[in-house]
Amino acid sequence: MLDILLVTFPFFALVLAGYIAARRRMLPLDAIPGLNSFVLYFALPCLLYRFGSTTPLAQLLDASLFLSYLLCAFIMVGFVVAASMNRRIGWNDAAFGALVAAFPNTGFMGVPLLVALLGAAAAGPVIVTLVVDLVITSSLCIALSRLDGADQHGFGKAARHALLGMLVNPMPWAILLGALASAVHMVLPKPVMQTIGLLADAASPVALFTIGAVLARSQMLAAAHGHAPIPLRDYVPVAVAKLVVHPLLVLLVGAAAIALGAPLAPFALKVMVLVAALPSASNVAMLAERFGADNGRIARIILASTVAAFFTFSGAVALLH
Repeated sequence: MLDILLVTFPFFALVLAGYIAARRRMLPLDAIPGLNSFVLYFALPCLLYRFGSTTPLAQLLDASLFLSYLLCAFIMVGFVVAASMNRRIGWNDAAFGALVAAFPNTGFMGVPLLVALLGAAAAGPVIVTLVVDLVITSSLCIALSRLDGADQHGFGKAARHALLGMLVNPMPWAILLGALASAVHMVLPKPVMQTIGLLADAASPVALFTIGAVLARSQMLAAAHGHAPIPLRDYVPVAVAKLVVHPLLVLLVGAAAIALGAPLAPFALKVMVLVAALPSASNVAMLAERFGADNGRIARIILASTVAAFFTFSGAVALLH
């Protein structure tokens, strides 16, 4: 267990550093979107391209892993939406709560952390799960968020927004380009690869620091807008679902798929379970803000899952080791 904590501690310490920097105004709040843009549009796509281009194509086209993880995402979204809705929480808030319950922080945290823990072979399965969440889970939850009926064209608009968001998100394109490079065994010129390598190496520390800063910013903005106190029952159960229910569901579905004869490798299942055990994706807070959801509630779910994941994720690694 100590060996696992020695690997996971620096990752969570960088998140804490970003949180403290933003809370103490060492990092101006106006600078946080710039950090996020650097990670999203430059560093992380280079990291994903590098992993995609060096990963065998068969791992990136693992249909058993894709379908198993997708089924779990659908179950999580349906379960959390059904369990969350009440007089205070409508479709909009329930849908984004479901998104943070089903969408792990794979890009900003999971890719570098799982590669550090399990080796470069973990990159392929992690990338497959990231594609599911970026393309399908996010689009589904955005569409569901428009069912409140405030706008008769809400669902159609949400579908268009989701499609546009997928098209302009550089991460799926980086994965696709990396997969194509892997398929044709293409090697870019050395100066280009060195540039990509520099940006890829910056992705992990800057992304982790940015997670903490984004969480602090969301809390501070909610407080500045006079957000009413959020009952524990509105966010703690969702955080528990993310860290406990999601990985257990993935483990059960994956084990059932293997028992039924699906060609799902035990190592791929292990990676998939650890992806599900990650805390909620921090970028959902900004997405919820854009669509008018209760960003204070979403930020609390993400913060609670991130803090608790230091212990629960390390425990999951120890149990699966």
